[in-house]
Amino acid sequence: MNTAANIVIAVVALLHVYFLVLEMLLWDKPYGLKTFGMTPEKAAASKVLAMNQGLYNGFLVAGLVWGLVSGVFAVKAFFLACVIVAGVFGGLTASRKILWVQALPAAVALGLLYA
Repeated sequence: MNTAANIVIAVVALLHVYFLVLEMLLWDKPYGLKTFGMTPEKAAASKVLAMNQGLYNGFLVAGLVWGLVSGVFAVKAFFLACVIVAGVFGGLTASRKILWVQALPAAVALGLLYA
């Protein structure tokens, strides 16, 4: 089960690399505008906030990779819990889609980690 957990943790980390790129680099580009359903004006006004959010996703990636490389159970569990909390908060405050895209994969990984 450890291998399955590590594979899903790696997928969660890759998802967050994708979120980082979307928020830090593509926020005000056509793909970012389409992804987040924004106007160029709204994207320009919120770009700095999105870059900050993307940076936080990078910290989640760093923690998940640290857990995978070190093999330390507690590191993996902690950063997966952080992803779940962020996903639930985003799902409640921004878009329900975040629950499925961010929180659910992390919850599956955490479940596999504890199995």
